[in-house]
Amino acid sequence: MNITEFKKNSLKIGREISRFLNGYELILASNSPRRVEILNLARVSFKITSPRYSDEIQNSQKHEILVQKNSMKKAESVGSQITTGIILGADTVVVLEQEILGKPKDEKEAFSMLKKLSGKWHQVYTGVALLNKNNSKQISGFEVTEIKFKMLTEKEINGYVDTGDSLDKAGAYGIQEKGAFLVEKIEGNFDNVMGLPLQKVQELLKEIL
Repeated sequence: MNITEFKKNSLKIGREISRFLNGYELILASNSPRRVEILNLARVSFKITSPRYSDEIQNSQKHEILVQKNSMKKAESVGSQITTGIILGADTVVVLEQEILGKPKDEKEAFSMLKKLSGKWHQVYTGVALLNKNNSKQISGFEVTEIKFKMLTEKEINGYVDTGDSLDKAGAYGIQEKGAFLVEKIEGNFDNVMGLPLQKVQELLKEIL
């Protein structure tokens, strides 16, 4: 799916999400500008409340379990602050050969991550959790997307790292921004790689209303 198809699809799914919400307030338990961007593209009405929770990264735990656990912990931390509404938590990890690549702490680590990813397939897991404060129902799920990077030269990697785009992102890249040139192939949903699979949100939302 390219960016144009992604935007059209986001609007379509967003209409369904808004229809399901039908007046319920949606609270995003995330500080991620990418997740905000996705919901805005979908034209879903929401507000943001910052979660009081730091992500766990455990390579010993199954990746799909880890991202669902982290997303639910975020939703629950916001749930402790409010009494009504539907809370949406999400967590994304990049996995290369069973190793989780988190957010790089500096440019040197960002370069190292991108060099590891060069020319290889890797996976992006996103967990989604919904907590309905109106009826106490909660649910979580996950989605995985396969990504293959192009073979990158050190000059290309350094050029991308120098933009500053890699430092706040799992795996040290953002597919929807300057990092799009890094990707050779994608199998799965574009918005999952950005950090919020709208189709999964829609599916889970039906279960807790």
